[in-house]
Amino acid sequence: MILNETYTLSNEVTIPKLGLGTWFIDDDKAAQAVTDAVAAGYRNIDTAQAYGNERGVGEGVRSSGVPREDLFVSTKLAAEIKDYDEAAAAVDGSLATLGLDYIDLMLIHSPQPWSDFRGGDYAEGNREAWRALEDAYQAGKLRSIGVSNFERHDLENILQSCTVAPQVNQLLVHVGNTPADLITYCQKKNILVEAYSPIAHGQILKSPDVTAIAERYAVTVPQLCIRYTLQLGTVSLPKTANPDHMRANAQADFIISDDDMDALRSLQFRDYGEHSAFPVYSGKEPPPPARVTACNE
Repeated sequence: MILNETYTLSNEVTIPKLGLGTWFIDDDKAAQAVTDAVAAGYRNIDTAQAYGNERGVGEGVRSSGVPREDLFVSTKLAAEIKDYDEAAAAVDGSLATLGLDYIDLMLIHSPQPWSDFRGGDYAEGNREAWRALEDAYQAGKLRSIGVSNFERHDLENILQSCTVAPQVNQLLVHVGNTPADLITYCQKKNILVEAYSPIAHGQILKSPDVTAIAERYAVTVPQLCIRYTLQLGTVSLPKTANPDHMRANAQADFIISDDDMDALRSLQFRDYGEHSAFPVYSGKEPPPPARVTACNE
């Protein structure tokens, strides 16, 4: 089963290939969602400070009945934090809110604050936030560290000054939105890509092209989309609080043919409906890369 399969990060930590995303799951419902997911076989749970549900996620992890070391818990540093001291305090804040002794993966949620997504230059602030994650990693508070929504030049900014390279980059990846060049770049740098919103926040269900391909495999559109991101070599993080959907999403052990992968990869689909107001779905292009000075220059 796909729930039993893992990738190995550059620091030899293993991470399950399929996880549960918890965006838009309220804090008072998050514990039940997590315990339901763990009961269904999930071992990878993804949250963020910005989601406002770390407390509930932590409660679900602690009450799941599964040993803590068998679960992989991720959270994300708030996108607005671009300062070492704030970032260091926020790491401790997440540990306290989750009620956990360690976090398996912590990411910088975005290279820019959400109010200026794909806007100004926050290179120095990202380096400062990253230094705080490195120190927490070295202290054993975090088992692995990474970034989210980082373009190539954002990654290069970190890579040219870091002592620990990012192990993960979590990106918007789904049928109709496949940042192939960035995925390839990350893979060459041994940075695992995680795919959030693999079902395009549910909007991909409207696509007749995707529906037709799913029908040929006798699977649902969500199952096809999840399998697509897995065959790209990414971790897939579909979000749901519905136990039936959790179980259905995990039925992704079929293989999409090379021809169909090519067809899905070539599709363009960026219609997020009412959710287009969110920065990650806005379609904003990243700014031109600024020159990054390496630490040895």
